[in-house]
Amino acid sequence: MQTNFSAEQLADSGVAEAEKIVRKCVHCGFCTATCPTYVTLGNELDSPRGRIYLIKDMLENGRPADEQIVKHVDRCLSCLACMTTCPSGVHYMHLVDHARAHIEKTYKRPLLDRINRAVLAMVLPYPERFRLALNFARIARPFAGLIMRVPGFKPAATMLKLAPAKIAARDTKVAIGVHGSDGARAARVAILTGCAQSVLEPDTNAAAVRLLNRAGVEVVVPAGEGCCGSLVHHMGREEQALESARRNVDVWTRELDNGGLDAIIITASGCGTTIKDYGYMLRDDPDYAQKAANISELAKDVTEYLATLEMPKRVVEPKISVAYHSACSMQHGQKITRQPRDLLKAAGFDVREPAEGHLCCGSAGTYNIMQSAIADQLRDRKIGNIEATGADVVAAGNVGCITQIGQGTSVPVIHTVKLLDWVYGGPKPEELEQVRF
Repeated sequence: MQTNFSAEQLADSGVAEAEKIVRKCVHCGFCTATCPTYVTLGNELDSPRGRIYLIKDMLENGRPADEQIVKHVDRCLSCLACMTTCPSGVHYMHLVDHARAHIEKTYKRPLLDRINRAVLAMVLPYPERFRLALNFARIARPFAGLIMRVPGFKPAATMLKLAPAKIAARDTKVAIGVHGSDGARAARVAILTGCAQSVLEPDTNAAAVRLLNRAGVEVVVPAGEGCCGSLVHHMGREEQALESARRNVDVWTRELDNGGLDAIIITASGCGTTIKDYGYMLRDDPDYAQKAANISELAKDVTEYLATLEMPKRVVEPKISVAYHSACSMQHGQKITRQPRDLLKAAGFDVREPAEGHLCCGSAGTYNIMQSAIADQLRDRKIGNIEATGADVVAAGNVGCITQIGQGTSVPVIHTVKLLDWVYGGPKPEELEQVRF
């Protein structure tokens, strides 16, 4: 695609990178076949190719974002299926992230939209605030239908509907400190405790720590780390995202310098995609560029890392079938496709593949809150394909997907690592209590 950026514009590294990305696009349209919003809405401007045209026009002319571009960029899930499909190597993720930051700086959203986004940014990345909000949601849930009728309050009502009826207790098994390996130590890793997952699914990290320990891996939970920055990064809140990235880079660099790390384990694939991009995000920061690149190199999804280890002896022979849902951030963002399936098969599960596995479930961070109508259509399509497999349970590697899919089906949705932990000597996941063996 031909571009006409000025030398002055290209002096900005974000614009320069955007220009390189745009120039790689050859208008082929392969991306439209795998884009969830285009498949759902049929609008060219809701395809990656259409959004690239809009972003190019905005940046090239040096103008602020307008209502049209905000509408279509907001509808993008950042599922990155287009990057898997693209034969030209267009790095759409970096382009749309830059566009969102530009929108945040140059466009004034309607008041209620600004309030909704500010609340999400102030609550979701902070576990204690999020836990408090969920407790409040349990009280306010009966009023969700009424709130939904008020223009501009739909995201608030959606948050109430998404909130779990039961809030998981805090799990002390992933407390700050060192969790020693069983037997001789073969490796030492850090694990991201994260934000939303630590409240919604605390058993996930506990299962990961137990399984890693049994495989001879020492796991450290360092003090001071927190949200990876993904949630606010995809809302265009660039500085808040970079602040989170710098904090985590500092924490993990300290562990790297003091005790060494073989990997940084992430159990939420959405977080993993962002942490693996820290090197790019902080490329212009002379104090953090190299440190961030080092951290990105160490970041591994838990299944990606487990696939390199020798698993302990099976304790359980699972006689259940599993529909594996590959989160977009896993298969498209990190290109991890084989390892989770191979681990489940090696553990004895009957692994089944849902149709249209490349399409997003509609979770996408805060997307199912801010764009609930589209998210609901994608969720229902995903659930239909999952239930068609006849599987007993669904395995997934991202807390957002687990929440999104779980709200629309009676089939239990369980993190992959919890199933693996159970087979190799851990406790039976609570979700399996409703499964008939």
